[in-house]
Amino acid sequence: MKSILLIEDNKDVRENTAEILELAQYNVFTASNGKEGVELAIEKKPDLIICDIMMPVLDGHGVLHMLSKNESTSGIPFIFLTAKAERSDFRKGMEMGADDYLTKPFDDVELLNAIESRLKKNDILKKEFAKNIQGIDSFINEAKGIESLKKLSEERDLRIYKKKDEIYREGTFPKGIYFINKGKVKTFRASESGKELITSLHNEGEFFGYLSLLQDEKYTNSASALEDCEIYMLPKEDFFSLLYKNADVSKKFIELLSNNLRENETQLIKLAYNSVRKRVAEALVKLSDKYKKPGDSKFSMNVSREDLANLVGTATETVIRTLSDFKDEKYIEISGSTITILNYEKLANLKN
Repeated sequence: MKSILLIEDNKDVRENTAEILELAQYNVFTASNGKEGVELAIEKKPDLIICDIMMPVLDGHGVLHMLSKNESTSGIPFIFLTAKAERSDFRKGMEMGADDYLTKPFDDVELLNAIESRLKKNDILKKEFAKNIQGIDSFINEAKGIESLKKLSEERDLRIYKKKDEIYREGTFPKGIYFINKGKVKTFRASESGKELITSLHNEGEFFGYLSLLQDEKYTNSASALEDCEIYMLPKEDFFSLLYKNADVSKKFIELLSNNLRENETQLIKLAYNSVRKRVAEALVKLSDKYKKPGDSKFSMNVSREDLANLVGTATETVIRTLSDFKDEKYIEISGSTITILNYEKLANLKN
């Protein structure tokens, strides 16, 4: 049984509202002022809080402020209940983090619908969804009908890219984030002379293109397909709606940003201090770590020598010579553009 905390200083309103909630099979706690309400919320951890604004001792805004600062109560859905209907009062409450706003007088259907909607939304946002497009679909399907979340499924755009197709270009403004349903993607930066340096590699089930979106700036790199790809583009507005309303999603993207920073720092150090031979070996190991499928005994990938050179940060001719050396040393096997790693350990532990 879901529990609800009702904070209301008017005795008649409090008792009548509590009776409606109890008839609807909710477990109800009541408080006659804001201070008592805060104490009950911390003690009982209700599933939802309904709170009047104009109250003695501590008003509704004060209650919301105090509970939002407490880790144990900050995530509880909060509905304001008030006789005031001024727009400024409404906006203040919503800007502070209230989930809904009911104006007195209200009927029982209006009250119960608001409660049911908020509880349903909260249950959805607590769920964990798989890191694949089916997981996103699950979120979308369960979020339909909740006004605070947009209908992502109606605006999500599936795009098909052929190998080497441009996905986005450096210097343009992002319109959303990208999710790889199938295929492999590289992001890269180009020098004034047009020479590329691959900054990151992405695989199926991964997001990319979100850094510039989060920073609200133009792309600082470009992205293109390493092979034929199926990519979903989640519109900017829907991404931010999901990001702001779901703590788990926010945490995930903070982790991704942190990982990107660490990878970039490591890449700079390797470019500065490692030999070309070491960097080519590390690039092959990186491709294997990124794209080798579970259960495969060996890793093979069709990769252009130009892309490999852009990943290493050296000339294409130098990469070709180094690959030929690795082939002679039985570290790899080459067939056309396809490279097969024969001795992963030797490459991974190659001395500088």
